[in-house]
Amino acid sequence: MHMTASEMDLLCINTIRTLAIDAIQKAKSGHPGTPMGMAPVAYALWQNRLNFDPADPIWPNRDRFILSAGHASMLLYALLHLTKTQAVDAEYQLVGRATVTLDDIKAFRQLDSACPGHPEYHLTSGVEATTGPLGQGVAMSVGLAIAERWLGAYFNRPQLQVVDWRTYALCGDGCMMEGISGEAASLAGHLKLEKLCWIYDSNRVSIEGHTEIAFTEDVATRFLGYGWNVQHVRDANDEKEVLGAFDLAAQERGRPTLIVIESHIGYGAPHKQDSAEAHGEPLGEQEVRDTKRFYGWPEDAQFLVPDGVYQHFADGIGQRGATQHTQWSALFARYRDSYPELAAQFEAMQERELPTGWDKAIPSFPADPKGIATRDSSGRVENAIAQHLPWLMGGAADLAPSTKTRLTFAEAGDFQPDDHRGRNLHFGVREHAMGAALNGMALAKLRPFGS
Repeated sequence: MHMTASEMDLLCINTIRTLAIDAIQKAKSGHPGTPMGMAPVAYALWQNRLNFDPADPIWPNRDRFILSAGHASMLLYALLHLTKTQAVDAEYQLVGRATVTLDDIKAFRQLDSACPGHPEYHLTSGVEATTGPLGQGVAMSVGLAIAERWLGAYFNRPQLQVVDWRTYALCGDGCMMEGISGEAASLAGHLKLEKLCWIYDSNRVSIEGHTEIAFTEDVATRFLGYGWNVQHVRDANDEKEVLGAFDLAAQERGRPTLIVIESHIGYGAPHKQDSAEAHGEPLGEQEVRDTKRFYGWPEDAQFLVPDGVYQHFADGIGQRGATQHTQWSALFARYRDSYPELAAQFEAMQERELPTGWDKAIPSFPADPKGIATRDSSGRVENAIAQHLPWLMGGAADLAPSTKTRLTFAEAGDFQPDDHRGRNLHFGVREHAMGAALNGMALAKLRPFGS
């Protein structure tokens, strides 16, 4: 039977929803509400805008998608399965199998499953960061966005933009309540990280009930104060409005973007939609059947992927990602011809290798009855290494003079909104965001430090 484009989109969205529902019901634990409510948004991004190649999920110039609301992990696992994202081992080699199979989804939240309750980096390819504690993912996304800016400033050359990717983070009300997200958003606004986009699932429901019992602030106004571009999408199911918001975010200059999306937690569950019961527990067998009936889905079918769904993803994100990857590879080949030393550094960094001679200038400290403060000696060692390890960078939470963590050699400089070449970061008094941002920088293959 021929389907229109919108009918196929809805079929794919409902496949994501029902895979999440079935996996959580089988596991007898999990969080179905957000995957059900935000499936249209995640689908729109992945299928239409995300620069990601499922055939090689670690190609360097891919966009990064962070599921900060890590409890909604089945949303990500369903996408990784339906896009047939390939697995990569610890040595960064493709291993010739899918990272998430249907059997993996059936083993959701079970010991040794590729689909643990919260996403884990390195365990499941396509997971860009380990998330779960709320707010950590959005804060790590700031580190990734910082890394993209620095890498571009260091490696890019005219007509050879080998670093040019965006960072997306999907978060919820819980992430917004956490203090770390405020610290991270403040830092991102100051640094004008224009390639950073937070997707805020504003469903107004948490485990204890409606968020009005604990969380009544105007999030959008707060983010305007941080220096962000703020957009509103009134209906998570409106694909045109969602895609328009992503396009406006991509056009924004000088500000990160927050997209506030009004959604219904547990969308389609006739007795649990918009309730706390849809947040963190299985729907229950009868509610599952009733929800599938609402979706126009076979009520007794479990883990169903209808005909045409895999191919539709292959024709969308699969084909687009492969084309973008091929184009980038050709670009990098020209870059290697023109700048062989920089290309060698870039490739070494991707493999987490250290450049030859990185340790040749490390000072020694002879035994001395008077001794030397460890912060002084570590600062000297740090500076000695940094001069021979270009992607070593970091900073302190307004404590560099005390902890001796400033890189003081002439070329070090400061990372600021108008100059991304500097290797000294000023995190301000934002210790929690600093720790997570350093994680994000490390995920982008930098060697970050903080104090």
